[in-house]
Amino acid sequence: MRSHLLPIAAVTLVAAVLTGCTAAEKKLGRGINNFTEPTRMGEFQRSYEQAVLFDGPGSGTAGIIRGVNRTIGRTVTGAFEIITFPIPSDPYVMPNTLVHTDAYTPRRHSATVMGQDSKMGFDASSDVAPWFPGSRFSVFE
Repeated sequence: MRSHLLPIAAVTLVAAVLTGCTAAEKKLGRGINNFTEPTRMGEFQRSYEQAVLFDGPGSGTAGIIRGVNRTIGRTVTGAFEIITFPIPSDPYVMPNTLVHTDAYTPRRHSATVMGQDSKMGFDASSDVAPWFPGSRFSVFE
C-alpha cells in the first residue's frame, strides 16, 4: 500500500503546482459545497418555492421533483469536482486579447444613443468647457 501513495502524492503535487493553487482551491471548495447539497437542501427549497410562486399553488409536486433532480445533479457534480480538483478545468484559456484582421477597424456604434448630444450644445468640434480659461479637453478627438 505504501508503494502506491508516493506516486499518487507526487502526481497530485505536480498537478497542484502546474495549475496554480488558487484554481485548485476554488474547484475543491466548490466541489465540497456542491457535494454537501443534500444536507443543506437549498436547491430543493428553491425549486419548490419558485414552482409555487411562478406556476401556482397546485404545482408544488413539480417543484419537489425538480428540486430532487437538481440536488442529485449538484451532488454528482460536487463529487466529480472533488475527485478532479488538481486537474485544471480549462487548460486552454486564452487571455482577453482582441485580435482584429487588417481589413477591420473597430469604430463607435452608429446608433442614436451613441450619437452626439446636439441639444446640450456638444458637437464634434466643441470643447467641454469653452468658457473656462485654458480648457483644452475635447469630447471627441
